[in-house]
Amino acid sequence: MALVLLGLLALLGTGPQARADGGGGGGGTIKVFVVKDPAVSGGQLATLQSVAAGTLGDAARAGEIFTLNRSLAQPDGAALTDPGEPLHPGWILRLPDDASGPDVQLARDTSTQQAAPPPAGQGGAPAPPPAAGQPAALLTLPLPAVVAGAGAVLLALVTTGIVARRRVGRGLAALRRAVHRLGGPARRRRRLLARRALGARFAADAETVRRAIGTLAEFAPTRHRAETPVHALRVDGAGVTVWVPSADTLEEPWQNIADTRWRRPSTTTGWLERGGTETGSMSLAALDAACLVRVGADDDGEPVFVDMSRLDGVLSVTGDDAVARDVVRNLLAEVARSRPRTPVTVLRAADGTPPLAVPAALQEVTRIEPGGTRPPEAARRTVVGAAARRPVKGLVVVAGTPTGREAAELAALCGPGGAGWTGLVCGEANGAHWRWYTDAHGSVRIPVLGTRLTVPA
Repeated sequence: MALVLLGLLALLGTGPQARADGGGGGGGTIKVFVVKDPAVSGGQLATLQSVAAGTLGDAARAGEIFTLNRSLAQPDGAALTDPGEPLHPGWILRLPDDASGPDVQLARDTSTQQAAPPPAGQGGAPAPPPAAGQPAALLTLPLPAVVAGAGAVLLALVTTGIVARRRVGRGLAALRRAVHRLGGPARRRRRLLARRALGARFAADAETVRRAIGTLAEFAPTRHRAETPVHALRVDGAGVTVWVPSADTLEEPWQNIADTRWRRPSTTTGWLERGGTETGSMSLAALDAACLVRVGADDDGEPVFVDMSRLDGVLSVTGDDAVARDVVRNLLAEVARSRPRTPVTVLRAADGTPPLAVPAALQEVTRIEPGGTRPPEAARRTVVGAAARRPVKGLVVVAGTPTGREAAELAALCGPGGAGWTGLVCGEANGAHWRWYTDAHGSVRIPVLGTRLTVPA
């Protein structure tokens, strides 16, 4: 656009009305008046007095215009030699610097003007030589054209700025992505160190586990009330949060903070502080059926417990394979701390995924006969949802997606009417009621709880 505008301005400077004699050279910009044809001006031919009145506001200043233009060659070869001489259409008259008005135009002084030759027929004498130092060629630039050209140049500059801004923005975005990729390994190392520190913290924190167990005992069944299912707990210094079915309502001091979440401040004493009573002894039986494990920490760094006895048979952990293995590995470590000697069997997936190591505190068994451990007939039924409690008799671990024989064994051990064991699968498991989803950042999402947790490593 800038090149096109420069070309248009050049054409304006070389038009037939813009030159007086075709001379070259350089000079400053001056103000001029172009004498119009009477047919254009309404039949009146301009005079020095009318030009002075229209451009200077004073007809008496006609002498100044005569002085500026005396003997200057005009486009038709003539020159102004007398103040009373009539002006010819097409003449370009220089004006004083204070001239203004609609008929005032801008011109470029080429400084090569020649004195006009004497009129033809005066003795046949040749024209005198040019008068040195006189401006000759005048490049006229109408004010509307100048304003339009300046606006177009400004528009071109703005457009160029917008295009450059987009390109700079894309360049900066590409640079940020490159920097982000370069910093990826360092961020992964920092996340891994934080997750390892979280695992060490879980291993040394017994107080949080004690508080969680004490809170769970408050919801155990008694002679006067049924059990309130608690799917998960969150323990922090200010209080305790529990996840219960949406149909259940808790009494004071519990306060509802979401559809299924209730919170109680830590100032209220729990079951462990109230001492052993008949209610307490009945709670011990419920606690024996529960199996609280810490899955991970939320955004505030507080641990979140899940009752594995409510997984209803099989837990399927999908997403990032490495993080899914960390989830199952952490669950095994939690069970080893709270329920040592729990039997564990490891099924090798058909896809060749390496099996997970079983903690030494757990009892690894190589073969289980489902018929010998089948639960009573009353328990052989399909449970809808994840609220039904199934005590953790043992764990079946599959490090990979089970197919064929592995899926059949998993169903015989953990499915409805099976041996009553709990399955932990690092992959997709058909029929699993609980499904957790991991990502490469070391997080696990639990849809049924509506929360995302950082997984220990």
